[in-house]
Amino acid sequence: MGLTYQMKMKIPFDMADMNGHIKLPDVILLSLQVSGLQSIDLGISDKAMLEKYNLVWIITDYDIDVVRLPKFGEEMTIETEALSYNRLFCYRRFTIYDEAGSAVINMLATFVLMDRDSRKVHAVEPKIVAPYEAEFSKKLIRGPKYPELKDSTSKDYHVRFYDLDMNGHVNNSKYLDWIFEVMGADFLMEHIPRKIHLKYVKEVRPGGQITSSYNLEGLESNHQISSDGDINAQASIMWRRWDDRAE
Repeated sequence: MGLTYQMKMKIPFDMADMNGHIKLPDVILLSLQVSGLQSIDLGISDKAMLEKYNLVWIITDYDIDVVRLPKFGEEMTIETEALSYNRLFCYRRFTIYDEAGSAVINMLATFVLMDRDSRKVHAVEPKIVAPYEAEFSKKLIRGPKYPELKDSTSKDYHVRFYDLDMNGHVNNSKYLDWIFEVMGADFLMEHIPRKIHLKYVKEVRPGGQITSSYNLEGLESNHQISSDGDINAQASIMWRRWDDRAE
């Protein structure tokens, strides 16, 4: 296991949804800020990685478990830890604790290094990740197989300039925005995610258009983000109704 890093904050008004709970895309944004702060403290910031190695960190997968969603004004603690790495993948844990110290959201993120110019995956060199004190492990953590969508509901979205980060990527949290948004307000007002598997497949082109598609069977939905005939991201989500939620 590697070094841990924490940040406390109170959930502001603009990060709360219509039900008063923190928006999951904002949880991803905040979590990545915390891991970024850890990297800065260790002297290996994203800027340093780019200048020294011409490499950027890319997330390929998320595995998210939600016990409950913290509410507006509630204090939460975001903790992260670089768990392990192998030749191609790095695994990082994010845990969201509530005011009582209970873990309410658990996330496992899979990272790869990519050459900024060639856009090709770069091998993980031990000297790059050494400051995190994560262990080397040959074990690969594999996500689920995502089914082909049939009889899906779809909606198109334009990729805006402010959806992009400084590397020219669509921000990771934006994909979750598109995945949730297509399901409609009525459904989202009555349900919260319990389990999310999210896989990033191919970069979305800046200035283009994406299609967010899903099908829903009971309390399980499968999702696909696509553009220009390619699949950009896939997800599967287990939901629960509000009357089943843990509060």
